[in-house]
Amino acid sequence: MPTSHDLNGLMKFLSRDEWSECFAEVFEDHFGPILGEGDMEFEELAEVLGDERVMNLWGCAFEDFLTRDFEGEPSNFVDEYLKRRGWKENAQTRAYMGALRTSIMSLYEVSDVVPGQSLMARDLLRGGEPIAVEEGTATKTLKQWDKIAARIVSVRGKDILTGGILPFTREATQSLFDALLDVFGKKNARKLPAIRDDDLRAVAFTFTLIWVFDALGKALDMPMLQNAEGDEFVFHDVRFPLAAGATQEDIAARLNGIAGMSQENAQFWNWLEYMRHGEDKPKEAGTLSLDTAMDNGWRVLGNVELKGGFLCLSANSAGRAEKGTALIRRALGDLVRTPLTEIRTIKQMMAERPAKEGRTPSSEMPPELAEQVVHEYLDQHYRETLDQPVGMLGGKTPRQAVKTRTGRQKVAEWLKYLENQTARQPDRAHPMAVYSFEWMWTELGVHDLRR
Repeated sequence: MPTSHDLNGLMKFLSRDEWSECFAEVFEDHFGPILGEGDMEFEELAEVLGDERVMNLWGCAFEDFLTRDFEGEPSNFVDEYLKRRGWKENAQTRAYMGALRTSIMSLYEVSDVVPGQSLMARDLLRGGEPIAVEEGTATKTLKQWDKIAARIVSVRGKDILTGGILPFTREATQSLFDALLDVFGKKNARKLPAIRDDDLRAVAFTFTLIWVFDALGKALDMPMLQNAEGDEFVFHDVRFPLAAGATQEDIAARLNGIAGMSQENAQFWNWLEYMRHGEDKPKEAGTLSLDTAMDNGWRVLGNVELKGGFLCLSANSAGRAEKGTALIRRALGDLVRTPLTEIRTIKQMMAERPAKEGRTPSSEMPPELAEQVVHEYLDQHYRETLDQPVGMLGGKTPRQAVKTRTGRQKVAEWLKYLENQTARQPDRAHPMAVYSFEWMWTELGVHDLRR
C-alpha cells in the first residue's frame, strides 16, 4: 500500500512528452551551469559526489518542478496528475502531493534534534519562530545548529520534511546569502530584505547550484595521493590462506629468500627496494607524492605479516599489490592458497578511521578524570578567547562584539558554530562531545538568541 511519501505514480506520469520537456527546462536551471562549466554529464557527478547525493539532487529539481506553472493548460504537473490519476492514490499520498505543489525551498537552522523522531527548524530567510518537524531519517545524522536547504510541508496536521534535503556548510551558507542579496537586496545593502514566498519559490534552483559548487569544490580540492611510481594511493590487503601443514618456519624460510624482504620479527617483514636518485616518476600537478623510507635509504613497498591462518600482504597501490602477490605465490608455492584482496581508497580509510581506532589521547585514563581534565582545559581556553580577536566576528573580541545589535547576532552564530563542530565528534563519549557552552551564552548575554 502506498505511503504518504510515495511519488512513484508522479514519476511514471513524467514520461509523457509534454511534461518531460517541461522537466528538462527545470533540470537545466538546476544543473546546466554546473555541467556546462565542467563539460560533464549529469551521471558523471556521481563519480565525484556519490550516487546517493546525486539522486538527492535530482529529487530537489523534481520537487521544484512540481511547484512550477507552465504556459498553456494544464499548467501544473501535480494538478494534472491528481485530476487524471488521483483516484489511484490514497488520501495521504494525495495530501502530500498537494503540499509539494505549493512547497517552498528555504534555508533552515536545526536544533533540539531527537534522532529518529523530530527536530526544530528555524527559517533563516523568512524569519518566524522555529517549527517542530517530525522526521525519522535525516534526524539520525543531523546535529545541533546544522543548516539545511529543505522544504517543510504540512500534511494532515503534521509538519514534515520532503525528500530533497541539502546540508549546507558555513561557506555554502555565506554564498547563498550573497547570491540572494544580489537578487533581492537594494544597492549596497548588507542585509537581506523580507523575501516573498513566490520570489523564493522562483529561485529554488539557486540552492542546488550553490550546494553543488561547494561540494564539488571541496571534493576536487582534495589532491590525489600517489606513491613514487606515480600510482594512486589505493590500499590493498591481500590475504593468502595457509595450506594445511604449512609451518611458520617454512613460511619464514621462503619469504627470506625473496629479494628485498627484511624480517623484523618472527611474524613481520618489510618489503623494500633501494631508492635510486632520479628514478621516481615526476609528480603531476594537483597530486601529493607520499612514501615510507627506512633510515638506511631503502623504500618500503609494503608489509607482510603472519596472522592466524593467513599470510597478509599490505601495499598502497594496485601495481605494488600485483607485484608483491606474484613474488609471494612464486616463492611460497603450495604453502599458500588463492588469496583474497580487500581494496580501500583514502576517503574510505578516513571514513573508517574513527570507528576503527576508537581510542583517544584521553582514553588511557579513567573516563571521568579524562572528562574533567579536558573540560577544565576548554573552560580556560574559551575564557581567554572571550578577550581575543575572532575572525568570524570581524576581528573583534566576543566581549567587544556583543556591544552592538549586529555584533550580538554574529556572536550567537559563532557560538552555534562552536557547538555544531563539537556535536560532530564521531565518538559521542569523547570529553569534547559532551562539553557545554552554556556558560558562554550566559556570560556574553546572548542566551536569548540561542534558538
